[in-house]
Formats: sequence, structure tokens, C-alpha cells
Amino acid sequence: MKSWPQALRDGAVSGSLGSALSTVMLSACGEHEADAPLAPTNAISHWVWGDRALVHDEASLSHTLLGYAIHHGASTLWAVVYEKWFGEDAERKALAPAVAGGFAVAALACFVDYQLTPHRLRPGYEHHLSKRSLFLVYASLGIALPIRGYLAADQDK
Repeated sequence: MKSWPQALRDGAVSGSLGSALSTVMLSACGEHEADAPLAPTNAISHWVWGDRALVHDEASLSHTLLGYAIHHGASTLWAVVYEKWFGEDAERKALAPAVAGGFAVAALACFVDYQLTPHRLRPGYEHHLSKRSLFLVYASLGIALPIRGYLAADQDK
């Protein structure tokens, strides 16, 4: 198992990948379901701006950038957990356990977000997306988490 300092370093990269891929999925699902690709990301800024952020559909620094920053931070937190528990599987190219670990951490993130977190600190994008789309967003995080370790294994050769 990795040390916490190593998990933090690797999680910064894995979290960036997870944040980017899940944000692309947020945008695609927002476009498909609400005709507003930025609305799900903007909704995350309700942590700061309250419920008025849930109806902001256009690009803005105060909603889009802040929403992405919060999402990126949360993705990185979960990536550190992934790297600590499963990161070595990806580095060993043990694909099945690495991917299963990614999905397990994404499922844990979803559970924490919607079962343990107070309303104000929930992601907010659930106000724009169906449960199917929420599944796709969390699955995209889960599939992204092993990528760093899998690619790092190729560079060690």
C-alpha cells in the first residue's frame, strides 16, 4: 500500500484526470437533458452562492470556474483515496482490480455525496441531471482513476 505522501502526489494527477473526464460527462449530460452544458458545473457553486447557482446556465467566473474548482478538489480527494487503496494495482497493470477499485471509490463518493452529506454540500448537479446521467458522471470518475497508474507502468519500462 502506498504511503500517504505518495498517494497525495499521485492523487493530484489522478484527480485531475477524473475531474476533467467527469466534467466532460457533466457537460454532455447537461446538454442532452437540460440544453445547458454548463448548468451542472455551475450548480456545484451552490456551496458558496446558495440555490441561485442552481438556475445559472451561462458561463461565468463566479459559477462555472468556482463550480469546476470545487469539483476538481472533490475529485482529487477521492483520487487520493483511490491511490492509497488501489493505485498499486494500476501500476502493476492489474487491470481488473484497478478498474474495480476505481468504480468502488466512485460508488463510495456517490454514497457520501447523497447519503451522508448535508444538502448545501451536495454536488448540486443532481438538480439538472437524471439518475442515469449521475451514474455516467460517477462512472466516468471511476474509469479515469486508474489511468495515471496504468500509464505510469508504461513509462517505467
